[in-house]
Amino acid sequence: MFDSPPFWMYAVGFLLLLGPLVTVHELGHYLVGRWFGVKADAFSVGFGKEIAGFTDKRGTRWKLSLLPLGGYVQFKGDMDPASVPNPDAPAEPGSFQNAALWKRALIVAAGPVTNVLVAIAIFAAFIGVYGQQVPVDEGASTEIAGFAETSPAEAAGMEVGDRIVAVDGEEVSDFQQIVRRIALYPEKPVTIAALRDGVRLTFDMTTAREVVPDRFGNESVIGRIGVASAELEYTREPVAAASILPLAVEHCWDLFDMMVTGIKQIVTGERSIKELGGPVKIAKYSGEQMSLGLLPFINFAALISLNLAFINFLPIPALDGGHLAFYAAEAVRRKPVGPQATEWAYRTGIAIVLLFMVVVTVNDVISLPVFGG
Repeated sequence: MFDSPPFWMYAVGFLLLLGPLVTVHELGHYLVGRWFGVKADAFSVGFGKEIAGFTDKRGTRWKLSLLPLGGYVQFKGDMDPASVPNPDAPAEPGSFQNAALWKRALIVAAGPVTNVLVAIAIFAAFIGVYGQQVPVDEGASTEIAGFAETSPAEAAGMEVGDRIVAVDGEEVSDFQQIVRRIALYPEKPVTIAALRDGVRLTFDMTTAREVVPDRFGNESVIGRIGVASAELEYTREPVAAASILPLAVEHCWDLFDMMVTGIKQIVTGERSIKELGGPVKIAKYSGEQMSLGLLPFINFAALISLNLAFINFLPIPALDGGHLAFYAAEAVRRKPVGPQATEWAYRTGIAIVLLFMVVVTVNDVISLPVFGG
């Protein structure tokens, strides 16, 4: 039996999570655009019908819209909220299409970059306040104290007392590093280097595939080699001010790497497309994290902020990455892509995004307990 938050917490968690993250994303676009003198006709949190709003002295309509699944800034000269250029719009001062290519690229990139900066700021704050968790006895952290009942590591010849020093050629100094290097690769060949009586040995094995539920029943597929470390004592050490930001950036980079690997595995069929989540699953997870307290919820917000940046950087027309791909083509060709090609590309991109939303929403709904998920 798993703990389940009250229903209202899912709704509140979703709004408190996605609302601010979408707002700062769009503010990134808006502020850089304003910096470059580009006029914004509308700034919306949500899509669809306007619920409430006002028009500022610059003529920008600030509004809250009915569907809280995103948001947009519609700059002068855009044909629609997806920032599809209007071929019939005159190249007037203050219009987006009249801005220099490098300015348009920076305006578009500012949204996902802002999401990355938000995540870095959150992780940096955690590191600055709470320090780093480190094992008291670092050497014992990677020493094998036992094996699972079925252990790829034991089958490959590893023994209790071996000290793991590298995974696929990458040095490790803590058991959690070993777990992170292996967990993302179920049923994959891996080479483990270990010290035995001062001698460095290597062992080739294939990771086991294991389905692990969390306290709420959400299942994750992970890779394991079936080893256990000794019961370790951990302590938190303060981090020097100069190291806080680099550590936060490194953590974000590791998470980005995990996202890229996960998408690759879904595309190649190594992982099920059912592992993708959409609005319903985000609402579910946000409510669950909120039920655990403020800090887990803020940490989850940092993860979702990185996910928003990652998705928006994908080179799909109608997403920020698609716009940047067009600008890259324009820079190479020294002229914009033709209006007909642009229109068809954006239509295709919007169709892909809508299809993706349908797929992940269906995944979300059938995973709910009422459907036996």
